[in-house]
Amino acid sequence: MPHALPFSDRAERARAAFTTFRTTSLDQALERHLHEDPFARALALFHDARARVPAYTRFLAEHGFANADVRTRADFARLPAVTKANYYRRHALPELCRDGRLEHSDFVAVSSGSTGEPAIWPRFVSDEFATAERFEQVLGDAFRAHERRTLGVVCFALGSWVGGMYTTMACRHVAAKGYPLTLVTPGNNVVEILRVVRALAPAFEQTVLFGYPPFLKDVIDAGLADGLRWSDHHVRLVTAGEVFSESWRALVGERVGSPELAVSTASLYGTADGGVLANETPLSVTIRRFLAEHPAAARELFAEPRLPTLCQYDPCHRFFEVDQGELLFTGDGGAPLVRYRILDRGGIVGYGDMLAFCRDHGADPVADIGPVRARQQPFVFVFGRTGFAVSYYGANVFPENVAPGLEVPVIAPHVTGKFVLEAVHGSDENVALRLSVELLPARAEDLELAGAIARAVRDEIERQNSEFRSYVPEARRTPEVVLLPNGHPEYFPKGVKHRYTR
Repeated sequence: MPHALPFSDRAERARAAFTTFRTTSLDQALERHLHEDPFARALALFHDARARVPAYTRFLAEHGFANADVRTRADFARLPAVTKANYYRRHALPELCRDGRLEHSDFVAVSSGSTGEPAIWPRFVSDEFATAERFEQVLGDAFRAHERRTLGVVCFALGSWVGGMYTTMACRHVAAKGYPLTLVTPGNNVVEILRVVRALAPAFEQTVLFGYPPFLKDVIDAGLADGLRWSDHHVRLVTAGEVFSESWRALVGERVGSPELAVSTASLYGTADGGVLANETPLSVTIRRFLAEHPAAARELFAEPRLPTLCQYDPCHRFFEVDQGELLFTGDGGAPLVRYRILDRGGIVGYGDMLAFCRDHGADPVADIGPVRARQQPFVFVFGRTGFAVSYYGANVFPENVAPGLEVPVIAPHVTGKFVLEAVHGSDENVALRLSVELLPARAEDLELAGAIARAVRDEIERQNSEFRSYVPEARRTPEVVLLPNGHPEYFPKGVKHRYTR
């Protein structure tokens, strides 16, 4: 059994990484890719992993690339993609690390298991500093947290799961850089969240809630029901984990009293295996809100009848590729990953190409964001994992098509926003689109409400999804709506990551 790494080696790695992070300004970090070649970084990581990571050395040999001469982008694109199935689950955890030594890392993150069995990913503190730049971009560029006393409330689940611990650690690094940011970690406990907000928020100029979108809405609604005036605390929201609609963003913005949505909300594209890969910016939010109002333009850009998460990213941190409509990334970490197929559908758009597309469709998002700086970073759009749509009469119906129907003013005050979409067969084998919707606490089943939801959801699916309009007979387009009590144990159990389709 190999001896542990010398204490001094680990300490020096941590010290050097923090010094670089602390002395690199946000401008320098976000403009790095304009002066360096992101592909050169990805290529160097490949050569290092081939030489030092036992699992990757073996993986390449099995695919006939043990001694391949890889120098160009074309060479790189021919390398076999790694996945959880063909790489991660086939090797012991230490073999995924440099020199086969798990002790190169000082922490492990556990995935939420949204695609099956949870996975464990090692990392070292130096990996967090690169991810902390994504948080710094949100906190600094959008929320001006370097100028304002800021309370950060971490509402992700804590423990071994990645969201809460990673957010806390990355934000502490940002605070250590000099931001007047103070963190509190109630986790996903609504009562405790409201308690700490009441106790602490009055001492700060703004309050940032970090959490999954449906849970943050639960927190906001619970606070309002309990008499908490969110508007007194200049609330900002940082979400992760799933796609939401622009009507959802507008709804929660209205409820917390934050009308300037481009600089008060941001979504992170993050995973346990890759850290935070990308983040929404004031520019990407402005573009997405424009596209939500122009579904034909959105479909032209994204080639899908639904609106994805739209972020900007640092290609020196995570080098993205697209293969057959799926995202691959290359990035360093406790377990380096080269051309990792994350199983998310999506694509990339260059900064110049995105602005040209917007101009061609009558929009000027750079002018619209006003004094906020537009960062010249490429864009990545993400639909989420494959297989999360419901097939209905041959049309794919996505949760993103449904959600806006629950956010109209006559419906939103009665429901949490959570739902389960499924295609069900009756006794006569006719298929129907069933929508189970979670009611807010103390709300009772209401036939008029169910009918209003059915009509609103049908209108939204028809508006966004031309495949649905073309394939589904008109008489079969209205969903069957089932209203379920809050926390229903089968459809809406507490404390687990929600699934919107079956």
